[in-house]
Amino acid sequence: MPRILHLISCASPPISDLATGIDSFAAAGWDTCVILTPTAAAWLGDDGVDALAARTGRPVRVRLRKPGELDPFPPADAVVAAPLTFNTLNRWAAGISDTTALGNLNRALGLGVPVVAAPVIGPVLRAHPAYAASTTALEGAGVAMLDPDVVTLVREDKTKALAWLVITERLGS
Repeated sequence: MPRILHLISCASPPISDLATGIDSFAAAGWDTCVILTPTAAAWLGDDGVDALAARTGRPVRVRLRKPGELDPFPPADAVVAAPLTFNTLNRWAAGISDTTALGNLNRALGLGVPVVAAPVIGPVLRAHPAYAASTTALEGAGVAMLDPDVVTLVREDKTKALAWLVITERLGS
């Protein structure tokens, strides 16, 4: 029986390649549920969001649930935040839950669900003091924070992608 993975993704260039990540997770025995930040959903557009829903066989969550509305996803056995942006990383570390993505990241910490984070953050923003404070806080809460230089790939055409196999391997078996 596949394990349930909640993939929480932000608006960063590797968002265009989530299908590769979903396939990598599926090959490792994970049933992936996708949650997007509102900006990530806008970047993908309706067709991109619909394609992810078709690939996973589940709706893609973007908006907060209304009172009494049931969660369409089963509980997560693990959570992956990828790609994770500077903005979402810092808001998560501060405990802000004003989007479905942030709410689910914060709940994962409270539930003790294993979380792997793959930040796609360049060196200039990593030099900002908030980055060190936020990664330290999240690592202290048990988040497996991957090195952006290891998990972010730059293709020949200069577009960024994620090393999905690295993320999948970090999840373990």
